[in-house]
Amino acid sequence: MKAVINIVLALCVCALAYICYASIMGPIKFETEQKHREKLVVARLIDIRKAQQEFRMRHGGKYTASFDSLIDFVKTQKIPFIMKEGVLSDKQLEDGLTERKAMALINKAKKTGNWAEVKAAGLENFKRDTMWVAVMDTIFTKGFNADSLRYIPFGEGKQYEMATKNDTTKSGAPIYLLEVKAPYDSYLNGLNEQEIVNLKDKQAKLGRYAGLMLGSLETPNNNAGNWE
Repeated sequence: MKAVINIVLALCVCALAYICYASIMGPIKFETEQKHREKLVVARLIDIRKAQQEFRMRHGGKYTASFDSLIDFVKTQKIPFIMKEGVLSDKQLEDGLTERKAMALINKAKKTGNWAEVKAAGLENFKRDTMWVAVMDTIFTKGFNADSLRYIPFGEGKQYEMATKNDTTKSGAPIYLLEVKAPYDSYLNGLNEQEIVNLKDKQAKLGRYAGLMLGSLETPNNNAGNWE
Protein backbone atom coordinates (compact mmCIF):
# COMPACT_ATOMS: atom_id res chain seq x y z
CA MET A 1 0.00 0.00 0.00
CA LYS A 2 2.80 2.37 0.91
CA ALA A 3 4.50 1.64 -2.42
CA VAL A 4 1.30 2.53 -4.29
CA ILE A 5 1.01 5.81 -2.40
CA ASN A 6 4.64 6.64 -3.22
CA ILE A 7 4.04 5.95 -6.89
CA VAL A 8 0.93 8.14 -6.89
CA LEU A 9 2.81 10.93 -5.13
CA ALA A 10 5.66 10.63 -7.61
CA LEU A 11 3.23 10.89 -10.51
CA CYS A 12 1.60 13.94 -8.90
CA VAL A 13 4.99 15.57 -8.50
CA CYS A 14 5.81 14.89 -12.15
CA ALA A 15 2.44 16.27 -13.23
CA LEU A 16 2.92 19.44 -11.18
CA ALA A 17 6.44 19.85 -12.54
CA TYR A 18 5.14 19.52 -16.09
CA ILE A 19 2.34 22.04 -15.42
CA CYS A 20 4.86 24.52 -14.02
CA TYR A 21 7.17 23.96 -16.98
CA ALA A 22 4.33 24.37 -19.46
CA SER A 23 3.08 27.53 -17.75
CA ILE A 24 6.55 29.07 -18.13
CA MET A 25 7.59 27.72 -21.51
CA GLY A 26 4.18 27.97 -23.20
CA PRO A 27 4.14 31.78 -23.40
CA ILE A 28 7.84 31.83 -24.34
CA LYS A 29 7.31 29.42 -27.22
CA PHE A 30 4.24 31.38 -28.34
CA GLU A 31 6.13 34.68 -28.34
CA THR A 32 9.06 33.13 -30.24
CA GLU A 33 6.78 31.73 -32.94
CA GLN A 34 4.76 34.96 -33.04
CA LYS A 35 7.91 36.99 -33.75
CA HIS A 36 9.02 34.52 -36.43
CA ARG A 37 5.69 34.73 -38.24
CA GLU A 38 5.35 38.49 -37.88
CA LYS A 39 8.78 38.99 -39.44
CA LEU A 40 7.49 37.38 -42.66
CA VAL A 41 4.12 39.14 -42.51
CA VAL A 42 5.87 42.51 -42.14
CA ALA A 43 8.26 41.74 -45.02
CA ARG A 44 5.28 41.21 -47.33
CA LEU A 45 3.54 44.34 -46.06
CA ILE A 46 6.69 46.27 -47.00
CA ASP A 47 6.58 44.69 -50.47
CA ILE A 48 2.95 45.79 -50.85
CA ARG A 49 3.90 49.31 -49.76
CA LYS A 50 6.71 49.48 -52.33
CA ALA A 51 4.38 48.30 -55.09
CA GLN A 52 1.67 50.77 -54.07
CA GLN A 53 4.13 53.67 -54.00
CA GLU A 54 5.14 52.95 -57.59
CA PHE A 55 1.50 52.41 -58.59
CA ARG A 56 0.45 55.83 -57.30
CA MET A 57 3.33 57.50 -59.15
CA ARG A 58 1.81 56.27 -62.42
CA HIS A 59 -1.84 56.88 -61.45
CA GLY A 60 -2.08 60.49 -60.33
CA GLY A 61 -1.25 59.81 -56.69
CA LYS A 62 -4.01 57.26 -56.22
CA TYR A 63 -3.56 53.81 -54.69
CA THR A 64 -5.48 50.69 -55.66
CA ALA A 65 -7.64 48.57 -53.37
CA SER A 66 -7.43 45.66 -55.82
CA PHE A 67 -4.67 43.09 -55.59
CA ASP A 68 -5.48 42.06 -59.15
CA SER A 69 -4.64 45.57 -60.35
CA LEU A 70 -1.56 45.86 -58.15
CA ILE A 71 -0.13 42.50 -59.18
CA ASP A 72 -0.81 43.19 -62.86
CA PHE A 73 1.00 46.52 -62.48
CA VAL A 74 4.03 44.83 -60.93
CA LYS A 75 4.11 42.13 -63.62
CA THR A 76 3.54 44.18 -66.73
CA GLN A 77 4.25 47.88 -66.25
CA LYS A 78 7.42 49.92 -66.59
CA ILE A 79 8.61 52.97 -64.66
CA PRO A 80 11.10 55.69 -65.62
CA PHE A 81 14.68 55.43 -64.46
CA ILE A 82 16.98 58.42 -65.00
CA MET A 83 20.57 57.71 -65.94
CA LYS A 84 22.73 60.56 -64.67
CA GLU A 85 26.15 61.62 -65.82
CA GLY A 86 27.82 64.78 -64.50
CA VAL A 87 26.71 67.22 -61.81
CA LEU A 88 26.25 70.98 -61.69
CA SER A 89 29.07 72.87 -59.99
CA ASP A 90 28.53 75.33 -57.16
CA LYS A 91 29.22 78.21 -59.55
CA GLN A 92 26.67 76.93 -62.06
CA LEU A 93 24.09 76.69 -59.31
CA GLU A 94 24.94 80.17 -58.04
CA ASP A 95 24.46 81.49 -61.58
CA GLY A 96 20.91 80.15 -61.47
CA LEU A 97 21.43 77.03 -63.56
CA THR A 98 19.22 74.08 -62.64
CA GLU A 99 19.07 70.54 -64.02
CA ARG A 100 15.88 71.43 -65.87
CA LYS A 101 17.48 74.50 -67.46
CA ALA A 102 20.60 72.51 -68.29
CA MET A 103 18.59 69.82 -70.07
CA ALA A 104 16.59 72.50 -71.89
CA LEU A 105 19.84 73.91 -73.31
CA ILE A 106 21.05 70.44 -74.29
CA ASN A 107 17.74 69.46 -75.93
CA LYS A 108 17.70 72.74 -77.82
CA ALA A 109 21.24 72.04 -79.07
CA LYS A 110 20.21 68.57 -80.21
CA LYS A 111 17.42 70.04 -82.32
CA THR A 112 19.38 72.94 -83.80
CA GLY A 113 22.85 71.44 -83.95
CA ASN A 114 24.21 74.58 -82.29
CA TRP A 115 26.14 73.61 -79.15
CA ALA A 116 27.60 77.05 -78.38
CA GLU A 117 25.29 77.71 -75.38
CA VAL A 118 25.96 74.24 -73.99
CA LYS A 119 29.72 74.75 -74.18
CA ALA A 120 29.47 78.25 -72.73
CA ALA A 121 27.52 76.88 -69.77
CA GLY A 122 30.10 74.10 -69.26
CA LEU A 123 27.60 71.32 -69.89
CA GLU A 124 29.54 69.20 -72.38
CA ASN A 125 29.64 66.23 -69.97
CA PHE A 126 26.19 66.73 -68.47
CA LYS A 127 23.64 64.04 -69.39
CA ARG A 128 20.23 62.94 -68.17
CA ASP A 129 18.67 60.04 -70.06
CA THR A 130 15.38 58.43 -69.13
CA MET A 131 15.09 54.66 -69.44
CA TRP A 132 11.90 52.67 -68.93
CA VAL A 133 12.45 49.56 -66.85
CA ALA A 134 10.09 46.85 -65.62
CA VAL A 135 8.63 47.41 -62.15
CA MET A 136 9.49 43.82 -61.27
CA ASP A 137 13.17 44.36 -62.03
CA THR A 138 13.35 47.70 -60.24
CA ILE A 139 11.82 47.32 -56.78
CA PHE A 140 12.02 43.57 -56.16
CA THR A 141 14.80 41.01 -56.04
CA LYS A 142 15.30 38.50 -58.83
CA GLY A 143 12.84 35.63 -58.69
CA PHE A 144 10.19 37.57 -56.75
CA ASN A 145 6.72 36.04 -57.06
CA ALA A 146 4.28 38.93 -57.57
CA ASP A 147 1.28 36.62 -57.09
CA SER A 148 2.31 36.13 -53.45
CA LEU A 149 1.65 39.79 -52.60
CA ARG A 150 -1.98 39.16 -51.71
CA TYR A 151 -1.40 36.23 -49.33
CA ILE A 152 -0.65 36.45 -45.61
CA PRO A 153 2.22 34.12 -44.57
CA PHE A 154 0.91 31.22 -42.43
CA GLY A 155 -2.61 32.37 -43.31
CA GLU A 156 -3.54 29.21 -45.22
CA GLY A 157 -4.79 31.19 -48.21
CA LYS A 158 -6.08 34.22 -46.32
CA GLN A 159 -5.43 37.55 -48.03
CA TYR A 160 -4.39 40.92 -46.67
CA GLU A 161 -7.27 43.32 -46.11
CA MET A 162 -6.49 46.24 -48.42
CA ALA A 163 -8.55 49.41 -48.72
CA THR A 164 -8.13 52.94 -50.09
CA LYS A 165 -9.82 56.27 -49.48
CA ASN A 166 -9.78 59.44 -51.55
CA ASP A 167 -10.45 62.57 -49.50
CA THR A 168 -9.68 66.28 -49.39
CA THR A 169 -8.17 68.61 -46.82
CA LYS A 170 -10.00 71.64 -45.47
CA SER A 171 -8.27 73.70 -48.14
CA GLY A 172 -9.54 71.37 -50.84
CA ALA A 173 -6.26 69.59 -51.57
CA PRO A 174 -6.67 65.89 -52.47
CA ILE A 175 -5.57 63.22 -50.00
CA TYR A 176 -5.13 59.60 -51.04
CA LEU A 177 -5.03 57.08 -48.20
CA LEU A 178 -4.06 53.40 -48.08
CA GLU A 179 -4.57 50.78 -45.39
CA VAL A 180 -3.42 47.14 -45.43
CA LYS A 181 -4.16 44.76 -42.55
CA ALA A 182 -3.28 41.27 -41.36
CA PRO A 183 -5.25 40.31 -38.20
CA TYR A 184 -3.73 38.05 -35.54
CA ASP A 185 -6.26 35.32 -36.32
CA SER A 186 -4.99 35.08 -39.89
CA TYR A 187 -1.31 34.36 -39.23
CA LEU A 188 -1.24 33.02 -35.64
CA ASN A 189 -3.69 30.22 -36.40
CA GLY A 190 -2.62 26.87 -34.97
CA LEU A 191 -0.90 28.43 -31.95
CA ASN A 192 -2.25 28.51 -28.38
CA GLU A 193 -5.76 29.91 -28.60
CA GLN A 194 -5.73 31.41 -25.11
CA GLU A 195 -2.52 33.28 -25.87
CA ILE A 196 -4.14 34.70 -29.01
CA VAL A 197 -7.18 35.77 -26.98
CA ASN A 198 -4.92 37.43 -24.42
CA LEU A 199 -3.01 39.23 -27.17
CA LYS A 200 -6.20 40.53 -28.79
CA ASP A 201 -7.60 41.61 -25.43
CA LYS A 202 -4.42 43.53 -24.64
CA GLN A 203 -4.58 45.39 -27.96
CA ALA A 204 -8.26 46.19 -27.45
CA LYS A 205 -7.56 47.73 -24.05
CA LEU A 206 -4.78 49.83 -25.57
CA GLY A 207 -7.04 50.91 -28.43
CA ARG A 208 -4.77 49.34 -31.02
CA TYR A 209 -5.40 47.13 -34.02
CA ALA A 210 -5.21 43.43 -33.21
CA GLY A 211 -2.66 42.48 -35.82
CA LEU A 212 -0.19 44.09 -38.20
CA MET A 213 -1.09 46.94 -40.49
CA LEU A 214 0.36 49.77 -42.54
CA GLY A 215 -1.21 53.06 -43.43
CA SER A 216 -4.56 54.34 -42.19
CA LEU A 217 -7.87 55.43 -43.68
CA GLU A 218 -8.43 57.77 -40.76
CA THR A 219 -5.18 59.73 -40.44
CA PRO A 220 -2.45 60.36 -43.04
CA ASN A 221 0.73 58.71 -41.74
CA ASN A 222 2.83 58.25 -44.89
CA ASN A 223 1.89 54.54 -44.89
CA ALA A 224 3.79 53.81 -41.68
CA GLY A 225 3.46 50.34 -40.20
CA ASN A 226 2.20 49.80 -36.65
CA TRP A 227 5.36 47.79 -35.99
CA GLU A 228 7.61 50.77 -36.83
